[in-house]
Amino acid sequence: MYVIIWEYQVKADSVAEFERIYASNGPWAELFKKHAGYLGTELLRDSNHPQRYITIDRWISSEAYHSFREKWQDDYKTLDARCKDLTERETLLGASSSVQFGA
Repeated sequence: MYVIIWEYQVKADSVAEFERIYASNGPWAELFKKHAGYLGTELLRDSNHPQRYITIDRWISSEAYHSFREKWQDDYKTLDARCKDLTERETLLGASSSVQFGA
């Protein structure tokens, strides 16, 4: 499995719209679902800092994710541009692959 983790600092007046767009059934997830290698998204809200969010996107492999990005790059860029004013900061925390033991 390949996991991509993002951190967001959301503008106070954009919280509801951010949650709608980044939810596991929101527009980002709907875009990702166009590729068979997408496994799902989690949206987490920091209970100590309510405008701080984490997303965890799961893919079957890094190849699947990069294939998605290549094929759907225009749609990705359009949605990303639509979302840029919702946050004060957006940080890629990392992208990691599962470790297979005893393979």
